[in-house]
Amino acid sequence: MRRSSHLREPPAVKALLIFAAFAYVALMLLLPLGAVLTQALEAGLGAWFAAVTEPDARSAIKLTLLVAGIAVPLNMVFGIAAAWAIAKHDFRGKTILITFIELPFSVSPVVSGLVFVLLFGAQGWFGEWLQERDIEIIFALPGLVLATVFVTFPFVARQLIPLMTAQGRADEEAALTLGASGWQMFWRVTLPNIRFGLLYGVLLCNARAMGEFGAVSVVSGHIRGETNTMPLHVEVLYNEYNFVAAFAVASLLALLAVVTLALKSALEWRHRDELAARF
Repeated sequence: MRRSSHLREPPAVKALLIFAAFAYVALMLLLPLGAVLTQALEAGLGAWFAAVTEPDARSAIKLTLLVAGIAVPLNMVFGIAAAWAIAKHDFRGKTILITFIELPFSVSPVVSGLVFVLLFGAQGWFGEWLQERDIEIIFALPGLVLATVFVTFPFVARQLIPLMTAQGRADEEAALTLGASGWQMFWRVTLPNIRFGLLYGVLLCNARAMGEFGAVSVVSGHIRGETNTMPLHVEVLYNEYNFVAAFAVASLLALLAVVTLALKSALEWRHRDELAARF
């Protein structure tokens, strides 16, 4: 009890810290978000709707959702497999595997995009072989998916590895002792135990996949109406001084991010009691 009393801050200090936190959030997040929404609606709701429904914008929205729809499930499968291997098994090279999973956070997205160009571009290592077989990767959908998968694959694994490590192996070992098969153990024991962490990881992965710019910009070729995702379409519109349309599409991206954050917060609030009891 005496130790906890030393951790109490004076009311003035507490108020100052709270004010500083809210001021920083307002300056770095709420103010830019408000500016985007204000500029997007400057010409009215009709202009906003026209900007996000014109053909190039629709193509960019569809492509963004398609790329995210492919990349996120792939990263979900990888994240579960990697977390399972790291948390439930002992093997040589575990530390190296964890380091590789963290690698996309250390490499610039532009550099990762250039790596794929070096591998699969017309002058790349496999470029001639791909051209002979009429296979397009760079400046096409496969290149966008590869770049997005690379920059987003740590998110699910990073959520699950500490969670599964903290849970240990007791539940799985008990299931095997009772005669469960590997799939039964996974579906009935492991997956229910990690479902909240998995949902958080998927939400974060999806948000990054839809908002990725650097790596996708390098491999897309900026083909308007074909390989431009929403962030790239915003850049094109802004460079053309079409500010209303650019901020309209940017506001749609911002709204998607807000929805993702709201879903994550709703999950945390709905299951807070269960999470608190477990950890």
